[in-house]
Amino acid sequence: MRNVTLKQLRVLAAVARTGSVVGASRELNVSPPAITMQLRSIEDLAGIPLLERARDGFRPTEAGSEVLAQIQRIEASLADCEEVLANLRGVEGGRVNVGVTSTAKYFAPRALAEFAEQHPRVDVRLTVGNRDDIVARLESYELDLAITGRPPKTFEVENAAFGDHPFVIIGPPEHRLAKRLKLTLKDLSKETFVLREEGSGTRSLMQELFHGAGIEPRIGMQIGSNETIKQAVMAGLGIAVISAHTVAAEINDRRLAAFNVADLPVMRTWFVVKREDKRLLPAPQAMWDFLKISGARFLPDTAHFMPPK
Repeated sequence: MRNVTLKQLRVLAAVARTGSVVGASRELNVSPPAITMQLRSIEDLAGIPLLERARDGFRPTEAGSEVLAQIQRIEASLADCEEVLANLRGVEGGRVNVGVTSTAKYFAPRALAEFAEQHPRVDVRLTVGNRDDIVARLESYELDLAITGRPPKTFEVENAAFGDHPFVIIGPPEHRLAKRLKLTLKDLSKETFVLREEGSGTRSLMQELFHGAGIEPRIGMQIGSNETIKQAVMAGLGIAVISAHTVAAEINDRRLAAFNVADLPVMRTWFVVKREDKRLLPAPQAMWDFLKISGARFLPDTAHFMPPK
């Protein structure tokens, strides 16, 4: 593969991404025969098939997946090189790709807005997703930084804690247990819970919480967003374990209530995270320093409604 060209690598990535030669042709503005020729050339250099045809189009073989992973690293390195050269030419600004878990979207945009105000020529790009999605994007070098409640363990990362992250159990204010003092998790064993989708950090925490207490909660609806969970709880479809930072406004307005449950809130931590092998350029480094020092200022105030210990 020493003689492979960047053009061939990008053709392979485009075919894998679109699933077809025609799709890659449109994306790269190159004729289909030229795409086919470049594919043959790179597979000849590899000495092994990199793509295989499936019902829904081309997909990478095991060898192809390895090459595609390296292409991601190459593209990330080229983007870093471009920014370094821009800074060396005296160009101010740069770009930061930040990913935030869906629970962090309740405060992260305010933090990024203040950073952007302080650094108006930095191009800040924000991606929001569940934890699995954000971790996958961080691992594949699509993101410079991520804001999450749990640093990944499947690859080496560097992280910096910047604030407490409490989780509570919520229900509608008129719920029969809403005003009870010192409930236990067993008191909730017959209640119906609405919960987040697979891959959500909140769902993992709920499972850990009840498993540790030896309780199998009654599961109702599975919902893909905190906003819809809040609406479901308000409508009386169940109760939920949720980040206190996502429900601060609704509890303040008495549209939701935080139950007074022993050993709650469960306290986690907010982190800013990067790949350990990711060299931060000036703009991402400035964002890292900003979140590490000032990130806690943007967290919603929950102290006044948290169940007392």
